[in-house]
Amino acid sequence: MYWFPPLESAQLVKRYKRFLADVITPAGKLLTIHCANTGAMTGCATPGDTVWYSTSNNIKRKYPHSWELTQTQTGDWICVNTHRANDLISQFIAENKIPELSDYANISREVKYGDENSRIDLLLKKKQQVNCYIEVKSVTLLENNIGYFPDAVTIRGQKHLRELSLIAERGERAVLFFAVLHTGIKKMSVASHIDCQYAALLQQATNVGIEILCYQIKISEKGLAMDKKIPFIQ
Repeated sequence: MYWFPPLESAQLVKRYKRFLADVITPAGKLLTIHCANTGAMTGCATPGDTVWYSTSNNIKRKYPHSWELTQTQTGDWICVNTHRANDLISQFIAENKIPELSDYANISREVKYGDENSRIDLLLKKKQQVNCYIEVKSVTLLENNIGYFPDAVTIRGQKHLRELSLIAERGERAVLFFAVLHTGIKKMSVASHIDCQYAALLQQATNVGIEILCYQIKISEKGLAMDKKIPFIQ
């Protein structure tokens, strides 16, 4: 995926109110931009980092600029717009770039399922083959050279694990897909020190057959692309 129009850069001043950030452009102009990431963004929003932002042509938007990437002062790239993850993984599956999820005839998104009024991120179907339910999670938290998910307690994520466990128990494929959106992450694990309930549910989920896939994404101001599979340490 290439950025079009090209992204522009600025220096981060601060992120605030979860959805907003102030940046200084190279020309010295102060801009307030939209932040689509509702998470803690630990390590992704340090004042002085380089922010790369897109600009919408929608004249109705109060804040036309959107924070897409962070280039940290240590040289790592992070895609902070987590809405990009589902688009990317759907594209990679369609292009058969993920061997474990190749050769499915149909890809649907945001399909209602489960007992807790959920929507699955991706549903793959193929004739004479069980359906494959995929929940996509963005990983941006780096601590001690390991990537972790989640970066905050996630009640919604806990619900997704319960729903996926029921899918696996009835004999269909259930996949938890970690899209690693931080170039400094080389392996990842569950953040039991942040959300112990999520960690316990994940262990239960793997016991009943949920598959875990972790793929790193190449990130730059030019675009986003598939990189490689990385190990998950449980």
